[in-house]
Amino acid sequence: MPKSVSGVTKLSELTIDTQGYFKTDIATVATAVNATDTADAALYFEGLDAGYIASICDNANLPAAKAASIFDNTNTTAAKAASIFNHDNLTVAKAASIVNDTNLSSSKAHSILENSNLSGSKCRDIVDNPNRTRFLHIWLSNGVGSLGTARRDLAGCGSQTAGLSFGGRANLNDKATTEEYDGATWSAGGDLGTARHNLAGCGAQTAGLSFAGNAAGTYEATTEEYDGTSWSAGGNLNTARERPGGAGTQTAGLSFGGYDGSALAVTEEYDGTSWSTGGNLGTARYALAGCGEQNAALSFGGYNGSNNVATTEEYDGTSWSAGGDLGTARRNLAGCGAQTAALSIGGYSSEIVATTEEYDGTSWSAGGDLEQPRCELAGCGTQTAGLSFGGAVSGSANVDITEEYL
Repeated sequence: MPKSVSGVTKLSELTIDTQGYFKTDIATVATAVNATDTADAALYFEGLDAGYIASICDNANLPAAKAASIFDNTNTTAAKAASIFNHDNLTVAKAASIVNDTNLSSSKAHSILENSNLSGSKCRDIVDNPNRTRFLHIWLSNGVGSLGTARRDLAGCGSQTAGLSFGGRANLNDKATTEEYDGATWSAGGDLGTARHNLAGCGAQTAGLSFAGNAAGTYEATTEEYDGTSWSAGGNLNTARERPGGAGTQTAGLSFGGYDGSALAVTEEYDGTSWSTGGNLGTARYALAGCGEQNAALSFGGYNGSNNVATTEEYDGTSWSAGGDLGTARRNLAGCGAQTAALSIGGYSSEIVATTEEYDGTSWSAGGDLEQPRCELAGCGTQTAGLSFGGAVSGSANVDITEEYL
């Protein structure tokens, strides 16, 4: 029997055999880990077999909070932690509980979940498990499927588990491509009737709306409606344009700003059949982003013809009023969420950025950076469950990257 101090056995009091295992049962070892200083326990974790440590972590005698503290310690590398997470001896449910515990910082959790030692499928299972409820403020690409067609200047709508991407361009070719996301992978949907880039969208995967854009050099007033299978013609915008922002639903959509040779302040409201004039933006701009509902929308960022702007405006169904400025002025960004809980994603400032900011209805605060800095990308979902996809990276290369915000 190992000796104990004050009735509590610690790892330093256990004997390790020639194969690197403690000479006692897993439950006893788990109890000893729980009683051991976090930094010291982390050193043991780093030096022992990943499968063995996985069994110890999975034991009920080692609480998720203690395991989270050990994984967060600098003595445990992200690579070793990822190997432990990846092992079948650690159940998905317990791994998710560890990720969910606040003793594991968001930054360390991100490093573990994105490490190559953790398979995409296991990562996917962990973050999707009901035990993982914490908002981590991180972007995740491990276990997240890429677009079938790499493209930039595209649009999107829907949710993190039921997203829709449409249009855009690859190299100099306008695309009619539509893809549907199921929370893990993209699959082909019905093509747009008019191939175009620099368009906007809103709505849901089974009830999407696409509008505006640029088709072979022509500013578009085109509107199309998606039913989950195919696109059909809707009522044209009153003002043809490219690079507007969008918000709302298929039957209550909103288009604002854009470019028709100069920056526009025009706002139009869609009722499921036709567009009518709404209140103008306070600041005319294009290459901006938007989110929310027709009567509670948010517009942010963009380009006024001379400079990138940090401008944020809130729409009440009639008029726009000033909101809190973005921390980083930028154009060609993406957005998602609601007027009081929004997400601004990537874009171009003085360079392509990974910047993510979160809006609370009054002001923006820093969120977790994208894995890959991108501009001319699209987004959908909510502030706590966002989706970003496509875009351009350094050198203006089109990308198929998809990331989920957790």
